[in-house]
Amino acid sequence: MRGPFMVFLFIAYCFLPTFAATAQEVVHALSGTVRSINPINKTIAIGMNNGTVMLFNESTKSKASLDFDKGIRSESTTVESFTKSGVRVILYYFGNGDTRTAVALEDLGTGPFEETSGTVVKFDRHERVLTLRSNSGVEESFHLDPKTVAETPYGAMEGLELEAKDGDHLQVTASSVNGNETALFIQTM
Repeated sequence: MRGPFMVFLFIAYCFLPTFAATAQEVVHALSGTVRSINPINKTIAIGMNNGTVMLFNESTKSKASLDFDKGIRSESTTVESFTKSGVRVILYYFGNGDTRTAVALEDLGTGPFEETSGTVVKFDRHERVLTLRSNSGVEESFHLDPKTVAETPYGAMEGLELEAKDGDHLQVTASSVNGNETALFIQTM
């Protein structure tokens, strides 16, 4: 009787980290304009470039464990503390469909902002330069800095950790910083 019980304990011990890991919510990101913050309903409406508005529930002091990059988290403002409407932001959230929950926002500043999508022609990680070719064939390069954020299928990460390969389709939100077009937000498509 003791032998099968010990085998059960060993198997349970091996799979325990798997069960704990599945309890974490992966934090994703998107870029848009804050249309409204409703403190009564605890919702945030974000206007997207295509004219649609996405609604997010505000994160309450839930016990959800978040898989949220520490560097990005330190640069963002918690949902409870963010009060500006009409500003361009990166919104950090978890969930999908109608059950998306905002956890933090990052104000991107005054702009002006440029939206570009295209395929990767070159990504020089050492020089921190990303070059895209648009559908019309025009190539444009963007500098990445430590504050650049990238949204990937695996969640939000610092842009310098992005694994972009030639031919990947990306969308970039950029602004001029010190005379250079700098990527503020990169989204894999």
